[in-house]
Amino acid sequence: MNQGRRSRRRGDVPARGLQFGVANYSAFALGLTSIAVGYVLLDRGSVTAAPLLLILGYAVFLPAGLILGWRKLG
Repeated sequence: MNQGRRSRRRGDVPARGLQFGVANYSAFALGLTSIAVGYVLLDRGSVTAAPLLLILGYAVFLPAGLILGWRKLG
């Protein structure tokens, strides 16, 4: 028979990968901007704003870019 291939029933939706939208790309852009500004401020000697921006970029905005707008598949 048809080994190695799955038979697709009528009405089945093929699984799709991650679907990023505007919110995802905005959070990624905000995260990358925050990280870049944080490193620039760190180079200039900032001891308060730089770590705050780096933490926001790495721990908040980049993960939010992955999590926002998930759609249920199936």
